[in-house]
Amino acid sequence: MKTLLLLALLPFAANAGTEYARQWPVQLGTPDAGAYRVVLDESVYRQLESPSLADLDVLDAQGQPVPAALLDPGAPEQPQTRTVELPWFPLPPQFRGNDVASISEIATDGSLRRVQLNVGGGGSVAGNGFLLDASRVDAPIHALHFQWTQGQAPFDLRVRVSASDDLRQWQTVADEAHLVELTNAGQRVLRDRIELSPGKARYLRVSPLDAQAQSLQLSAVAAQVQVPVAAPQWQWRVLDGKRVVDADGAVHYEYESGGRFPMAQADIVLPGNSTGQWRLEARDASTQPWRDVATPWVAFRLEGAGRDDASPPQALQGIRRDRAWRLTPIGGAQSNDVPQLRLGYRPETLVFVARGAGPFVLVAGSARSTRSDSPLESLVEAMRTQRGAQWQPALATLGDSIERSGASALTPAPMQRDWKTWLLWGLLIAGAALVGGFAISLMRKPAS
Repeated sequence: MKTLLLLALLPFAANAGTEYARQWPVQLGTPDAGAYRVVLDESVYRQLESPSLADLDVLDAQGQPVPAALLDPGAPEQPQTRTVELPWFPLPPQFRGNDVASISEIATDGSLRRVQLNVGGGGSVAGNGFLLDASRVDAPIHALHFQWTQGQAPFDLRVRVSASDDLRQWQTVADEAHLVELTNAGQRVLRDRIELSPGKARYLRVSPLDAQAQSLQLSAVAAQVQVPVAAPQWQWRVLDGKRVVDADGAVHYEYESGGRFPMAQADIVLPGNSTGQWRLEARDASTQPWRDVATPWVAFRLEGAGRDDASPPQALQGIRRDRAWRLTPIGGAQSNDVPQLRLGYRPETLVFVARGAGPFVLVAGSARSTRSDSPLESLVEAMRTQRGAQWQPALATLGDSIERSGASALTPAPMQRDWKTWLLWGLLIAGAALVGGFAISLMRKPAS
């Protein structure tokens, strides 16, 4: 496929090395999909060393890196499109007005059973048009797709689409749309789709704007709905801390996150009934200063009458991957109990192109190797333009991890000495010393 060839030919710079502490087998959900996405789990975050997750990659069966990049965790996935076939009923030619309920038989669940005075089958669209039963569609309808029997005379049918919940009051959702099938000089023009103002209604009415329009023999009508994708669930790390008193006598509570998690929310688990204002700081190493990562906030917990009420989580100032965290009570320590710190994150997605032979493995944890990001966000946008807004890379999952290079991958590579440069400098210094010695000997030689 041309698209897959395009994926495989993405510009890509090979990594300097492939020494990683651990690896996870990647199980492809759809064979030959070309592009895949894998959601990072806790075990991956625990292994990562780089604050930018540069020590995360995907390798092929030969151990060669493939094009890969992390997607922005804050970017929502595109809504999914679903098609639902709709029952439809021609309106009697004799009917006038908008009170379609008076000529309809409706089941207890709101679905249409039949429309009175309907003569014959076949579904001829002319005069008064027809009704669509959308009572069982559970999402807003964005478009209608029509199919009609072959062999009809060329037509350009202008229609209006209206929506109602009671078959009496109608609201226009497509004012002047066209259903078209025309031919000219061997060329065919087809328009069988009507875009609607998105909305949810039990019934839709399609009315020709010209009562004398040619009859159209329909065979099926389908609704296209967009189902929003649920936001990824928050994952929470519950950390136990230790009480620390600094040189000034101030009390702090310190915690370790245990990995490079993309923390975005914080919460405090307080013992019993309690309340207090807190300051949250973080840093990546003991040699660094503590920095504020959230606006100071009041956390509380109230128990009683069979209820347990607590303050909501606090948003952090952007995504934080620090390893060390510190809570400080504002106004002094109120208890010797150490509160638990809950840090929330949404797992990120690594997208990769299945270039080369499988099986593929995800690798993580290295002080020697780094990933070279490929422009896969642009690729995803281009693919959605070609295949529709709902397109996304096929899903892949991770198996159980095994050790790859182990602790040796976490040790920085020894500094490479440039022996050629050192040798050149040595020769220059030796030459300069030789010239200097020769000059001194000439100066000491007595004149003849």
